Amino acid sequence: MRIAYIINSTEGGGAAFPVPAITSVFRNAGHEVAIFALTRRDGRAIKPMQDAGLDVRVRDGGRKDHLAALLWLKRQMELWQPTHLWTSLTRATLLGQIIGQMRGIPVASWQHSARLRPPNGTLLRLRRNASCLWVGDSQYVTDITRQQLHIPADRLLCWPIFHARADAPQSRPWQQGEPVRLGSLGRLHPVKGFDTLCLALARLQQAQRIPPFHLTLAGEGEERPALEALIRENGLQEHVSLPGFCENTGQFLADQHLYLQPSHWEGFCMAAHEAMQAGLPVIASAVGELTHSIRNGQTGWTVPPKDPDALATVLATALAQPEKLAGMGQAGREYVLTHFSEEAFTHAGEAALRKLAALTT
Repeated sequence: MRIAYIINSTEGGGAAFPVPAITSVFRNAGHEVAIFALTRRDGRAIKPMQDAGLDVRVRDGGRKDHLAALLWLKRQMELWQPTHLWTSLTRATLLGQIIGQMRGIPVASWQHSARLRPPNGTLLRLRRNASCLWVGDSQYVTDITRQQLHIPADRLLCWPIFHARADAPQSRPWQQGEPVRLGSLGRLHPVKGFDTLCLALARLQQAQRIPPFHLTLAGEGEERPALEALIRENGLQEHVSLPGFCENTGQFLADQHLYLQPSHWEGFCMAAHEAMQAGLPVIASAVGELTHSIRNGQTGWTVPPKDPDALATVLATALAQPEKLAGMGQAGREYVLTHFSEEAFTHAGEAALRKLAALTT
C-alpha cells in the first residue's frame, strides 16, 4: 500500500504525536507512508515525525478554511498518488473521505474523541460509509464510536494508540522531609480541568497533617491568563507553577511523585498512561479509558469531573500517606506494561492493516 496519512495539524501534544509509532507499524509491514497536515498550528509534532524518517507535508492555512484545505489536499493526492488514505480527527476524516471518493481509493479513519461535538457527530454518522474501516484508539473510544456512529462490527477495530516502554525514566520514591511533587501535562485549555484542580488545592491549604506539596502544570494554551488569575486569587503562588510546554515529558514525569488528570472528558489520554509507565500513581477524572486503567486505591483514584471537593478529598488522602505513592505507582506501571506492550501495539496495527486489505480487495 501507498498510504497518505492525513492529520488535522502538527500541534504538539495532540493526535499527531503518536504518528511515528503508528506509521512505523505500516512501514515495517512493507507499506509506504507520507504525512499530510491540513494546518501547522504550533508545529511541535513536525520534528518527531521527520526524525522518524517521515515525509511531512504541511499546508499553510488555518482551521476554518475548509474549501482551501480540500483543494490543497486534492493537489497533494494528485502529486503523491496514494493507494489508500488513513485519516485522523474529524476535519481530516471528512476531507479525506471526499478525496477518497473523488479518486476511488479506500479510506481508513481513526476515532480519538470520546465526546464529539453534535455537528461533527452528525456529519461523521452521515458519512460513516465513506470510510471502509474505522479504528478506535482505545476500548473506550471504540465502544463510543460504535454507539455514536453506528459502525458495523466488521468495519470497526480497536488499536490502543499507546505502547508502554520498560526503559522509560522512572520516578523516585518520596523521601521524608521533601515536598510531594504533583505534576500534570497538557494544553492549558478549559477541557483539561486545571481550574478544578486549582480550586481543589485551595481547599487543601486548610487540611491538617499533610506534607508540603507543589504542583507543576506543564503545558501552554489559551487558559493560561485565567489560571494565573485563579492561582493569585487563591494564594497558590507558592504551590503551583506554569513553566510552559514540556519538551522532555519522560524526565518531567520521572521528577514527580503523583500525577493528576482532572479533565472534563478524555478518550485514551496518553499523558496519564505515560505517567503510569513512569511509575506514578494517578488521580484522574472518571472519564474515558482512565475508567478502565485506574484501579481505585491500588494504582490511583478516579473522581467525578468538575468536582473540586471530591478531588480535594482524594488529594488529601494521597498526601497524608506519601510513602505509599511509589508502591501504587509500581502497580500502575505493571498494568500498562502488561496491557499496552509494544508487542500488543504492533499486533493490533498489523490486524488493522490486514482488515483494510481484506475490505478493499
